[in-house]
Amino acid sequence: MKKVYSFPRGGILFEDSTVTPISTFHDGSWRWSVLAFFRNIWKSEHPLISIARKGLNVFKASAVVQRDPVSQTETQPMLKPANGSGYIDSFLPVLSVIPLTQNNGVKTRRLVELGDTVREGMLVGKGEEAGAANIHASVPGTVVRLVSWEMAEGVMNEGVVIRLGGNFERSGKQEAPLPWNYLTSAELRKRVRDCGVVEMEGSGKPVVETLMEFDNGPKPLSLVVSCVFDDPWRVADYVLCQEYLESVVEGSAIISKMCGAEQIVYAVSSREQSLGERLIAESAKYQIPSAHVSVGYRYPQGNHRELELALRIYEGQENVKLGRLFIQGPATLAAVRDAVVLKKPLLERFVAVGGSAVRKPQVLRVRIGKRIREAFNECGGFVREPSRIAEGSPLSGRRIANLDEPIGKTTYALFALLSKQVGGKVTRSCIGCGECRLVCPVGLDPEVLFKRIELRVQVAPWVFECHGCGCCNVVCPSRLPLSTLVTNAAILERKKNV
Repeated sequence: MKKVYSFPRGGILFEDSTVTPISTFHDGSWRWSVLAFFRNIWKSEHPLISIARKGLNVFKASAVVQRDPVSQTETQPMLKPANGSGYIDSFLPVLSVIPLTQNNGVKTRRLVELGDTVREGMLVGKGEEAGAANIHASVPGTVVRLVSWEMAEGVMNEGVVIRLGGNFERSGKQEAPLPWNYLTSAELRKRVRDCGVVEMEGSGKPVVETLMEFDNGPKPLSLVVSCVFDDPWRVADYVLCQEYLESVVEGSAIISKMCGAEQIVYAVSSREQSLGERLIAESAKYQIPSAHVSVGYRYPQGNHRELELALRIYEGQENVKLGRLFIQGPATLAAVRDAVVLKKPLLERFVAVGGSAVRKPQVLRVRIGKRIREAFNECGGFVREPSRIAEGSPLSGRRIANLDEPIGKTTYALFALLSKQVGGKVTRSCIGCGECRLVCPVGLDPEVLFKRIELRVQVAPWVFECHGCGCCNVVCPSRLPLSTLVTNAAILERKKNV
């Protein structure tokens, strides 16, 4: 039995039956090996296989635009994967809204005008400021509209609307992998920057900017691949790990060379031992020292702070030297691999769609810019009017103000909840039960902070330690929005200090 390392205090066991459960895929690693075997045959250069691929490409290129029976919007059919795959290829939307503003509010410089024809993967937004990444057209077509909209948190976003048309230059076509071992770190970074790769599991910060933070620090440096599934809404990352494990591992090797990491640590939830073993077996071909560390699955184990705490415990007990930790998730690493090996921009991602209001929860592979409304419609639509619609996890997700907002580079999940799952909107007075203190992984007292916020007395510096995991919200019997209030108080305190 492999030893399990976890953060020392707080946290909750988070389960949710309204999203496709990870346990659905717990049928043995042999299944993924078989799928990988047939995928490799499909990618081979055998004459008969090449003819079959060409036939399918012709079918896709000539597909007739249809009207989706649920949404009554036009959609372009896509080929479905083989039976047994963990995801569904989403319909290609006739209208794609490509956002030009990053998660942090930084805008890119628009490079296209109304009426311009764009190709699949064409650069449409240039990231020139700190925090901005390049933006590419996820589909070919014509720019038919320039739009702006206000998001739920009051941030204004801008985008271009592309009507689908023309040929796909990349999708469905076999691409020869480019060798990268001979490239320098600077050359690798240029490919990643040009392709607009960001940290897809969280901040949306350009990967190259994050790398720069580790350029001049002390050694050693370890790359940590976070395959921690403490949150059931991370199921899309789990499917990605299983379906494209080779891409995740090769992306790890590439990032390792880019940042000069001495070793790679695969931090994997203790319930996914076979995944950890497969990652280590695949990493052997790159001849980089690698380790599989089994970590707990209490939420928020996947947060960088809690993951580092667990790895420091591992470091002390196993007498190993990890040094500084550069933590990245599987979606980011797979995108890095595609950027370097295929020179493929970030055009699509895996998204979990679910919640008690959704008829048929699914994991979809969707194009960036697909409207959120269409993703829900593709999963059967709503059983009843949702009480809450958001992206991310129900514990810390961002509320969706308009269903016509597009799916972005950091959208790993979409959920729509009925009132019974939200639990109603009635809040009561604090009863002093202390449950929030027990689950806070940082060791804060949310009850005291809540009362200090209400009394408008000093809350700094304590509020700055909260990272908004939402555990206190879940356990509060009075349904007080503790995490939200503390997070907002921290924002106000920072504004005072500017």
